[in-house]
Amino acid sequence: MALIKSLNGNTPAFGNNCFLAENATIIGDVVMGDDCSVWFHAVIRGDVHYIRIGNKVNIQDGAVIHATYKRAPTNIGNNVSIAHNAVVHGCTINDNVLIGMGAIVMDNAVIESNVIIAAGAVVTQNMVVESGSVYAGSPAKKIKTMSPDLLEGEIKRIADSYLMYSEWYK
Repeated sequence: MALIKSLNGNTPAFGNNCFLAENATIIGDVVMGDDCSVWFHAVIRGDVHYIRIGNKVNIQDGAVIHATYKRAPTNIGNNVSIAHNAVVHGCTINDNVLIGMGAIVMDNAVIESNVIIAAGAVVTQNMVVESGSVYAGSPAKKIKTMSPDLLEGEIKRIADSYLMYSEWYK
């Protein structure tokens, strides 16, 4: 069973049909929607500010979700994939987003809906990532407009796949 820890009077809350890997860690003021998965060695640490996670969100192996004390909570929308070893910190991620492997999203950044953040990209503090775009690099820059194929073939496909994978572990 995952390490689920109450802290400062806050206990993580989970929606229906969520999978939490045995060595995932979820602490404090965390609220997660339905059909979510938190994979091996992932950490969601709601100790210094709240973390809100929508429905059908997968937080893959080694990812870290955190916030900044009294300044920057973390809000994650629906149908979001946060890939292996990504860091999501004190930011807002809207619906239908893929955060690539090893990407970093910093405080007060806003990722609008229907976006891919490429593997290894660094979304800097206060940056607004435009809806319907693909961003890459360090610092992240728009490299192209999202095509329907990318939206369906990557963002939706990965979110759906992780929902299926999570059923294998239940």
